[in-house]
Amino acid sequence: MKQEFKMTQESLDKLKEELEYLNNVRMREITAQIKEALSFGDLSENAEYHSAKDEQGKVNSRIIELEEMISKAVIIAADQYAKDEVSPGSSFKIVDIEFDEEEEYRLVGSQEADPIEGLISDESPLGRAVLGRKVGEIVEVEAPGEQIVKFKITEIIK
Repeated sequence: MKQEFKMTQESLDKLKEELEYLNNVRMREITAQIKEALSFGDLSENAEYHSAKDEQGKVNSRIIELEEMISKAVIIAADQYAKDEVSPGSSFKIVDIEFDEEEEYRLVGSQEADPIEGLISDESPLGRAVLGRKVGEIVEVEAPGEQIVKFKITEIIK
């Protein structure tokens, strides 16, 4: 099975922008740094040269990673959901029923997920539970240790 990178259109656009910047701006800067460092002569003790070559390697690795992600991107579409349903790219607020604590999250593709920043993957237990659900609905999520946690959706922000 071909590996896929699920993401929103917004995230795909950001990856393309980053790739364009790295190819058209950053690599030119590094090439200029290498050229300048070469003019200093002896490469064995040329810290500027080695630093620029290291940076070039890191940027090349990131370019390869971005090209891979872009070529295998699968857009998670929000248009198959009603406007009043949690859908990919939408933000939502939920309340933990047991502890009466409200949290806000944004539903994103797996490549964009960052729970600390409030970005929840559509493939995570919480993401699967809220996808397609409406304000007022209660969802159940299996937490570690097979404990069931109940959340009430209180708001959906498109």
